Formats: sequence, C-alpha cells, structure tokens
Amino acid sequence: MRIGVNNNRRPLWLPAPNFYALAVAISTAFFILVWGILHDGGEENPWLTAGLSTSILFCCAVVLREVILRRVLNRFLRGEREMKSRVAAAVSNHQNGDPHNPNKLTLEKNAVILNEIRQKSDAANVLSRLSAGHREVFELCSEYLELNESELKAINPNSPRLAPLLKSRSAVADYHHFHLLKWAEIEARTLTIDARNRANTTEKIEAAQTALYVVESALESYPSEPRLLQSKELLEDMIVSIKVSDWVEKAERAEFERDYATARSHYRDALFYLGRDNIQSEEREEAAERINVEIERLRALEIGQ
Repeated sequence: MRIGVNNNRRPLWLPAPNFYALAVAISTAFFILVWGILHDGGEENPWLTAGLSTSILFCCAVVLREVILRRVLNRFLRGEREMKSRVAAAVSNHQNGDPHNPNKLTLEKNAVILNEIRQKSDAANVLSRLSAGHREVFELCSEYLELNESELKAINPNSPRLAPLLKSRSAVADYHHFHLLKWAEIEARTLTIDARNRANTTEKIEAAQTALYVVESALESYPSEPRLLQSKELLEDMIVSIKVSDWVEKAERAEFERDYATARSHYRDALFYLGRDNIQSEEREEAAERINVEIERLRALEIGQ
C-alpha cells in the first residue's frame, strides 16, 4: 500500500497479539523456574504455588500494558490539542500588522509565513516517518491558502502584492499537496498493519475503516490523485475480505456442528458482502464461485440427512 494523526511520535509498543504471546512465553518460563526451585526444595505441591505466582505475573503484565497505553493515549490527545492551538495561533499572529487593516496580508507578513512553512516542511522531512509533522505543515498551508485566497479577492489588479501572492500561493499549494499525501501514506500504512495484526474481527474492521477514512479525507482535497484512489480501492477490498472471511469461518464452524442450514445462511451473508458495493474483480468472482460451490454441497448434505 502506498498510502499509509497525531502530534507525538507513535509509541513503539507491541501489537496486542505479539505482546500477549511474549507475556505467555515469559510466564511459562517463570512457571518452570519457580516450579523447579520449589521442587528441588522439597515443597509439597510446587505446581500450585508456581501456577499462582505465574497467574499473578501474567495479570500484572496485562494491567501494566493497559495503564501504559492509557497514559500514552492521554499524552497523544493532549499533544493533538496543543498542535491545533499552535497552528491556529501561527496564522493569527501574522494577521496583525496594518493598524488600519489588521487582516491585510502584507508582503512582510507573507514572507514570514512562507519562511515558517518552509522551516516546518524541512523539519517534517527530517523526521519523515512521523505523520504529525506532515500534518502540522499541511494544516498550516491550508490556513495560509484560505488567507491568501481572501486577500486575492480584494486586491487591486495593479497592486505590487499581486505577483508575490500568486507565486506564494503556488509554492504553498505544492507544500500542501506533498505533506498531505505523505501524512495519509504514513497513517493509512500504520493502520493497515494494525488491522492485519489484530486477532478480533471487529478490531480489524475498525482499524481498516479508520485507514479508509484517512484516505477519503485526503481525497477531499485531491479527488483525482491516483495514489489515493488506488489506496482507497485496496482498503475497501481489505474490509470486504475481512467481513467475508469472518462469515466463511462462521459457516465452517456451523458445518462442523452439523448445522447445515445455519452454515448456508452464513455463506449467503458472505456472498452479500462480496457484491454489496457493486465492485467486480477476478478475485471476487473466484471467491463467489467457491462459496456457491460450498452452498450447493451443504444443500446436498442437508437433503441427505
């Protein structure tokens, strides 16, 4: 995926499945160690004490993870609010100059804003893998472009400010385009990986839909951008695939329990999601064909009962 929001660096934290797998491995090693020590010490029922100690250790690991994640989330949200305030204040500070027209975008203020955008863009490119820097730049660019457009509507055609403002608008538009796409790429890629690592179907869908929302929000500014359109299509297919796989798994469990009617019903739900958005592809056609074969096979089994 090419396209793949936060003010702080995304925390380096293991996804839930990996964390719990590591916690289980450590707990198992701890159990063996404690059991061995108690067994060698001649204690009666060493497995009971070792099991209790291991359970406490595992519970502490779970609680510790939740506490740390909650703190990281609170810090992330606090940083998000601070970043928005700084962006709004940055443009507001540049709108104070002419006492007769405080909203006038003078050439001096225009130069100051452009320099700030340029500096923030350079900083975001240095830390290119962090989405927050790119978001700050394109939001600042959006604020400037609105201010610039408002100024151009009222400017005298003979004004010496006209040419510099038009040139600045073009330059900032390029910054906006680059950093918005970069932000969307990093965010969507991170969320897509998160969706693939999730064990729970609902969590998988939520992460994938959040990634889709990121891409769709970028498409509002650049509706014809090929990279965004391709990513949107890939994410939509991913969400459909997750839902279809979930229904197929439910159908297989129902068949295992010899509940063929329910299994066929689940397969029909899978077919519904395959064709719900009226998008046709070779992969979807092959999946639909396999599901129809399973439905007919189950119908034959049900008749033969």
